[in-house]
Amino acid sequence: MSHNTGHVAARFAMTAPTHRVHGVGAEEVPPDWPPLRAQEIAQLLWRYPGLHGDAAVLWHSPRPLSAAALVRTPQRQVFIKRHHARVRTPAQLEEEHRFIAHLAAHGVPVVQVFADRDTHTAVAIGDWTYEVHSVGIGQDLYRQSASWTPLTDPGQAHEAGAMLARLHRAAADYRAPQRSTHLLVARDDLLRADDPIAALHAQLGQRPGLAAYLQHRQWQADLRHALLPWHAGLAARLRAEPRLWAHNDWHVSNLLWQHDGAAMRVSSVLDFGLASPTSALFDLATAIERNAIAWLTPERGMDALHLDTALALIEGYRSVLALEPPRLQLLADLLPLVHVEFALSEVEYFHAVTHSPGNAQVAYDTFLLGHARWFHTAPGQALLQAIGAAA
Repeated sequence: MSHNTGHVAARFAMTAPTHRVHGVGAEEVPPDWPPLRAQEIAQLLWRYPGLHGDAAVLWHSPRPLSAAALVRTPQRQVFIKRHHARVRTPAQLEEEHRFIAHLAAHGVPVVQVFADRDTHTAVAIGDWTYEVHSVGIGQDLYRQSASWTPLTDPGQAHEAGAMLARLHRAAADYRAPQRSTHLLVARDDLLRADDPIAALHAQLGQRPGLAAYLQHRQWQADLRHALLPWHAGLAARLRAEPRLWAHNDWHVSNLLWQHDGAAMRVSSVLDFGLASPTSALFDLATAIERNAIAWLTPERGMDALHLDTALALIEGYRSVLALEPPRLQLLADLLPLVHVEFALSEVEYFHAVTHSPGNAQVAYDTFLLGHARWFHTAPGQALLQAIGAAA
């Protein structure tokens, strides 16, 4: 495995100047990871009975944390995703695949993950780990939307909330250990801890990349000032919430849609890369955070808040599963911190894997600290009060 991944990625990025991906801001940027190429696709698909033969790339995904493409084979179209082995090993990737398989067996419209000739759904070749999916059913209405682009259609927000509740109902009897990696995974271990700073400090021995970044920041003081006020009284209430394997990245760009008369219905759920055992409220809070706030333009003040989207997500969810008033208040109290562990994982990724100091700084200052601080502003307070009053 190469330990010089940042330089490798930069070198490959320069060879494909026409392909650009979403950056940490509003701009598109050259990719950190080389786009999928015909030769490696052929080498990969040779392992899959019924999929090998001449293949053509139809579209390169603009998502930045891996390389992915829609590929036409002689038999069918497939979606291929490639991760660096430092980000996902086959064993780590198959944790996601087992959850997807459970959801499929319980009626959730997820894509199929294909197994190779050795029955593995994640394949290691050199420094890379690959997965091959079926193509989701429906329209990819938000294919080009960055992850922080708000959803502005209340009807679609209601449907997205209802589908999230159906996923939670299907996941209720799924049992699996915690993810074996922190990297680019959303977790809530720190939030459930009575002392999140001590809990993070205890993790750093197993997370040298994150530790290396934090040693140059006054991180304990930063977390004490920006995060702990929101955490007061939260841990015990959150621990009372049952652990539930959840999607943890419920943005509209991870959903495909079909017309149902005049309405649009979710027809496929995509991208379980951030999935882990958190809770139903954590997943719903993430959905609100991802879809109801224009994080790329917070300077717009109240116009950066899409309150109708947040309330429609909740109402859609409640059309399937109950949300009692105390849990709605917990949902509001959780919202300012729901991003914390994924933000830390992005700091770790940008510092230790892609060696992108500017992106690591954005992940720390703008994402980790800035998102929590936003909830002290007028639009942030309006959102929390509206959720608490939604009963």
